[in-house]
Amino acid sequence: MSGSLLDVRNLKVYFPVKGGVLMRARGFNKAVDGVSLSIGEGETLGLVGESGCGKSTLGKAVVRLLEPTEGSVVFDGHDVTHLSRKEMKPIRRDVQMVFQDPAESLNSRHTVGSLIGEAFDIHGIGDPAWRRQRVGELLSQVGLPASAADRFPFEFSGGQRQRIGVARAIALEPKLIICDEPVSALDVSIQSQILNLLLDLQQEMGLSYLFIAHDLAVVKHISDRIAIMYLGNIMELGGADSVYERPRHPYTRALIAAIPEPDPGRRHRERSVLHGEVPSPIDPPPGCVFHTRCPHAEARCRAEKPVLRDVIASDGLLHQVACHFDL
Repeated sequence: MSGSLLDVRNLKVYFPVKGGVLMRARGFNKAVDGVSLSIGEGETLGLVGESGCGKSTLGKAVVRLLEPTEGSVVFDGHDVTHLSRKEMKPIRRDVQMVFQDPAESLNSRHTVGSLIGEAFDIHGIGDPAWRRQRVGELLSQVGLPASAADRFPFEFSGGQRQRIGVARAIALEPKLIICDEPVSALDVSIQSQILNLLLDLQQEMGLSYLFIAHDLAVVKHISDRIAIMYLGNIMELGGADSVYERPRHPYTRALIAAIPEPDPGRRHRERSVLHGEVPSPIDPPPGCVFHTRCPHAEARCRAEKPVLRDVIASDGLLHQVACHFDL
């Protein structure tokens, strides 16, 4: 995608698996194994997959909380893959993260005001009076009273704590926010409130999101495009409506078939039940990594790894699928 805000190319993140008396590397956990994707300005890319498929590792590698093994991460025209910690500091103003569990990501020993205002301290922005005023404005922007600044995170509910996490993420007015399953730890009724808050902030501030989740229905609600990830690889990528209504990969079809239908009488989706367990990323299958669970797998799938290829999509957006067959 030309002119994209974020451009990830062939990104790999491997973790050494050590053993023996000398604790030498005996193999590698291939958490992310050659992922390429782009995000445009003001766009939301949803990243979906089962637990352990590498979604969160990919998000953390993008913001350099984890070091990539290979590949490149280009943000706003700047290659940030190998920047030092000092060189990354100005970049971090434009790339922020909202974590899955606000109870863990917010230090309970600090007040809400100090947690949000810490970003201003680190980057030397404003005086104490301005910072306190700005913290109050940020809390109001996410639907909390300014007086919340003097309280501690444990005094709030899960949804309120996540609002605090969002306020902290937008404090420096970033261009991109990595949302790492930001609603999976919340009640269903609260999930919609946080999703709507993120949509409102996107419209107000022109934000771009990489929205990571395992619930395809949630991702469809907020995303412009959706990427389906399995065992460190992108299986399918396209417009949200195109992926949801006309999935081209067997794994995507299985994820969609697993979405509960409130009215059984209206259920029209084809049943596609996955059998077996997800293979270990330490020893992934040869060929297509999904072939051990795919009902359509043939000899070619076991020997040759498919690459993302373009297919025709009704919405006019680029649609890609990593499958040898047209399903």
